[in-house]
Amino acid sequence: VQLQASGGGLVQAEGSLRLSCAASGSILTINDMGWYRQAPGKQRELVARITRAGTTNYADSVKGRFTISRVDARNTVYLQMNSLKPEDTAVYYCNADIMTYGRRGDYWGQGTQVTVSS
Repeated sequence: VQLQASGGGLVQAEGSLRLSCAASGSILTINDMGWYRQAPGKQRELVARITRAGTTNYADSVKGRFTISRVDARNTVYLQMNSLKPEDTAVYYCNADIMTYGRRGDYWGQGTQVTVSS
């Protein structure tokens, strides 16, 4: 199983970006999916998560600005980021709880850089 993230880049403050993360491989079921981020010198932190049923939760710092969604037919999770701030600058990682044919595992994407200039 692999997670491939894309959509990062350089954007000015108050701009928008949309991240995508597609899972591939011998997947039976994808349970929770989420996005985390890690800024230089800081620990990785939760940005947003979404359950298979569509229940979402967000870090307080992104509520009202970011929206997580998923399309199970594509094994893909998205993160729409609006009103971006310089403090949103970080490497963003996608994560998924995936059941394959034989085991359940926690998988991570390779990370995509988001840089917000002031």
